Amino acid sequence: MQRADFRHFIELPVRWGDMDAFGHVNNVQYMRYLESGRIAYIGEVPGVAMEAGENIVLADIHCTFLQQLRYPVTVEVGTRVARLGNSSLQIVFAIYRRGEEQPVLTGEGVLVWFDFVNEKPIPLPESVRSAICRFEAVPPQACAG
Repeated sequence: MQRADFRHFIELPVRWGDMDAFGHVNNVQYMRYLESGRIAYIGEVPGVAMEAGENIVLADIHCTFLQQLRYPVTVEVGTRVARLGNSSLQIVFAIYRRGEEQPVLTGEGVLVWFDFVNEKPIPLPESVRSAICRFEAVPPQACAG
């Protein structure tokens, strides 16, 4: 996974309380960093606005821990959409120490566009699909052109 593949990053400070008894960042904290990256991506990509009663839910997530993190450090969370499905988005992500090229964690997940009123997945709105295709540095699979 190349750092240059990501157009969207957020910076997060690692807090003292993020570490566990072994003196490194606890694996649960990484999931919180990734959640912050996903939420920021959805909120910051122009045209990807949530509709009333609809939202994205996390359906699946996998990650590979490559290096340990210790306080103090600032991390950069890269998030991008790799593939667009009918009602789902496959995302890939990586966590880097600020300014470094080698990730400390990589992974992927699946987000599902979800209708909370009827409690079921629904198709991605065309406006969302188009906005993501225009935004990404590496066009997701299923983008025209």
